[in-house]
Amino acid sequence: EAGQGTRDMWRAYTDMREANWKYFHARGNYDAAQRGPGGAWAAKVISDAREGFKRITGRGIEDSRADQFA
Repeated sequence: EAGQGTRDMWRAYTDMREANWKYFHARGNYDAAQRGPGGAWAAKVISDAREGFKRITGRGIEDSRADQFA
């Protein structure tokens, strides 16, 4: 489940980078969480790490909050 959830998150991330649209952030979390507890865990860990990185690099706390809400 965790591996499949990780793949879901990666696929959504690459789609999001191409489209630059927050929908894919939410879709990745949803798809991964549908895999079960392991997928939900992967979605949380990956999302939290991504948002933490954005905060460290100064990409904006408001943008990070919007992503976490999505």
